[in-house]
Order: sequence, then structure tokens, then C-alpha cells
Amino acid sequence: MFKSFRYCIIASSLALFAGAASAQPVQGFYVGGGLGISDVNHTDGSIGGQSFDQNWQLGGIGLVSVGYGFGNGLRAEIEGAYRRYESDTAKLGGFSASSSGRFQSYGVFGNIIYDVDLRLFGLNTNAVVPYFGGGLGYTIWSWDSVRMSRAGSSLTVDDSDGLLSYQAIAGLSFPIRSVPGLSVTAEYRLYNEFDDPELKMVSTVGGTTTTKTHGIANRNHNFMLGLRYAFNAAPVVAAAAAPVAAARTFLVFFDWSKADLTDRARQIIGEAASARGQGVTRIEVNGFTDRSGPSDYNVQLSVRRANAVAAELVRRGVPRNEIVARGFGEENNLVPTADGVREPQNRRVEIILR
Repeated sequence: MFKSFRYCIIASSLALFAGAASAQPVQGFYVGGGLGISDVNHTDGSIGGQSFDQNWQLGGIGLVSVGYGFGNGLRAEIEGAYRRYESDTAKLGGFSASSSGRFQSYGVFGNIIYDVDLRLFGLNTNAVVPYFGGGLGYTIWSWDSVRMSRAGSSLTVDDSDGLLSYQAIAGLSFPIRSVPGLSVTAEYRLYNEFDDPELKMVSTVGGTTTTKTHGIANRNHNFMLGLRYAFNAAPVVAAAAAPVAAARTFLVFFDWSKADLTDRARQIIGEAASARGQGVTRIEVNGFTDRSGPSDYNVQLSVRRANAVAAELVRRGVPRNEIVARGFGEENNLVPTADGVREPQNRRVEIILR
């Protein structure tokens, strides 16, 4: 079953490339969840002179998360995760033994994640968004009626312990064209702990019983498919190749390498806010730069300019859910120039009333 699940992950990921659309960085609150498979290390040691080695079947993992995107690629989230494993083969005293029982974990993590804009590396797409990050949390591990036994010998564990833990995260998200804000995710997580949980074990050999606590390492590898939904996402639209009609478009200009609003800029934004009336369902706020400076810096600068204009529109009474703020860097110059030229008319934000 788990082999089939792995094949489903690969097939689904390939299919998503065809149905995905370009996306902007997550800005605002989002929720997410995922299901997948988890592979944990085997457990071994020695108690009362009796060695043991317990293997576990491939397990399952499920998680839910609530987070906030800052619009610059960074996201912070709180996650709840559950893992479960069933007993597999075992050895006692170096000989094969029967095994039964399971163990499971409940964890809460705080994660910091960064979404990578592939356009910063010269790839003109955001149809797939790689991301990576890490988290710190607290996990409770519980062994439930785990028993290894063979002729005259047994080992029983029925205990739980909690401790600080950490994880590394790497994944890909695929925005869905037909549902703005919805993305399918495929990711890998490496889980580990700062120390091993201590569990009480009862060993019986030839009628002699020994009880002892034993540290159990629970490092595991996790592969998941999931969904994420960002609440403030706007419909995905193509960047305009040329300015829209002047009657519905307002231009705000900026000083070189700046995203600060001048008095004249605030006046123009006020005119745009006043022009919003019946029939306007969306206001596009598109940021641009001239062709001086590195292209990756210009993308981020154009985003800051768009966000500054959007914030001023909100201050003047425009509902935030009507505003789509985006940055296009050096794209769509009003005045075509060579690379490296500082052109004031290209350092702008276009406010387009739809």
C-alpha cells in the first residue's frame, strides 16, 4: 500500500505542473494540512542482560497548520503533527521474537519557512514554488502495549515521555489556476530530538524481571502531499503589456531605489481612491523599477512600492480585499532603455481600476 502511495505522490506532482499558474508570495493568513508516510529508525538496546532490537513498519503522518505570510517570501506558522507506527520484526537476545503493539507521537511546532521566487534566478515562472525552512517544538512519544517475546523471555513497554524536538522542511507548492489562494504541496521533513525520550521497560528472562528506563531515539523521514489555502490571495492575472486607458489608470512615481511616498504621490493615490465608484470590483496596484541595479533587488523593490501604495489606499478607505498588489521589477518599461539606465518614468506604480 505504501509503495502505491509513493507512486501517487510522483504522478500527482507531475500532473500539477500542467494545471498550475503563476503566483505571488503568500501575504496574510493561511491554513494548510498534509498526509503522508513516515520511516522511523529501529529501536535497540540491552536491559537486564537481555539485548533487544525492534523494527517498525512504515508509518503514517498527518499535520495541520495555521500561518501568516509576510509578502516577501517569509512565512511563520504553528503546526500540529501526529505520527503512528506498528510493530514489525523483533529480536531478543539475538534471536527472532514475536512482536506486537504500536507507538505514536503528538507534536506542536513553530516553523519559519521561505518561499523561493524562481524569477530571481532567471526562470520566468512561479508555476512551481520551492520552499525550505525549519521548526522547533515539543513532542510526546507514547509506546502502547509494545511486547517482544520468545521462549522464556519477554520485553514489555507501555509508557510515554515528552521532550523538545526540531525538524527541517523542504518542499514544492503548485498554485491551482481555478482556485486563487489554493496550492497543492509535496514535501519532505526530517524530524529529530535534542534528547531521547526515557521510557520504562520491563524485561523478563528465566523468571527474573528487571524494570529500567531506556532512552529511545525517534529520528524519522517524512514524505507528504498536502493542501494550503491563503485567504488574501487575488485572482491570478497576466501582467499588462501596456498601460490601461488613462481615465482608469493613475501613475505614482518614486525616487531612485526608494519606496517612500512623496506628497505628490499621496495626492495621486487620493485621487484614485476618490475615483473608485460603482462597477469597480478590483484595484490593481502594479509596481515597477527602472533597469538600474540587480534584477532580483528590483523585483523586491517593486513589491515594496506596490505595498506602500496599497497601504495608502487602505488608509483612504479602500477595502484591502479589493486591492491586488504585485511587483514586476524591470518589466514593462514606459520608456525603453538599456540595462543600467536610471529612468524616472520607469520607477512607478500603476493603480488600475477594474
